[in-house]
Amino acid sequence: MTEQAVAVTVEAGLQAEQDLLAAVCKGEKDAGLLFWRPTDRALVMPRRMSRLDGFGVACDELAASGWPVLLRETGGEPVPQSSATINIALVYVAPRSEGDHGRIEAAYERLCLPLCEVLREWGGLASVGEVEGAFCDGRYNVNLNGRKLVGTAQRWRQGLGGKRPVVLVHGALLLDNERESMVAAVNRFNECCALEQRCLADSHIALHEVVPQAPVLERLGQAYATLIEGIARD
Repeated sequence: MTEQAVAVTVEAGLQAEQDLLAAVCKGEKDAGLLFWRPTDRALVMPRRMSRLDGFGVACDELAASGWPVLLRETGGEPVPQSSATINIALVYVAPRSEGDHGRIEAAYERLCLPLCEVLREWGGLASVGEVEGAFCDGRYNVNLNGRKLVGTAQRWRQGLGGKRPVVLVHGALLLDNERESMVAAVNRFNECCALEQRCLADSHIALHEVVPQAPVLERLGQAYATLIEGIARD
């Protein structure tokens, strides 16, 4: 497992996740973990949002303000990506011992619980759940001191040759405080597309606001390596 975040453009980082997913689907490896950190900025959203009225206008306005729009394969809502963000991509074959029932929830738990454990080690109040006013809000946010720190999403594919399904479960962790400009970008997109939701900067928190010297990648790399070893034994 790596303890370094690959520094790439947002587009390249999203592609690296898909490449890792494809490698596990082909049986080239049983599981994989990728940390990546953007070298640029983008507002990333599901492909379905490209069908919204006002999408073209929104893209033009956001690109002009330094937040070009990119489309991703996972679901959810618009998510800002920048050098303030660390991305975590966990890919594995669903264990046969689990069956198909509840595998979506299990994938989120595998991503979220190690994060919560590490945050608690550093003295934070960690939780999983929705946060009012957060962008791309969901039941599997990882929250720090009652504010959203990590957004999550996942994508499933069938393994080749009738093998077990494979999941890519992804987390975007806000490392440095860029909350104001991120929220402004999301809100402007929503305005252009006549979407009602408005986000609040204070609904989010950056890890370095609470733990400035946190050894994020080293500790998370250890936690997920242990988790992947456990999956391999199932």
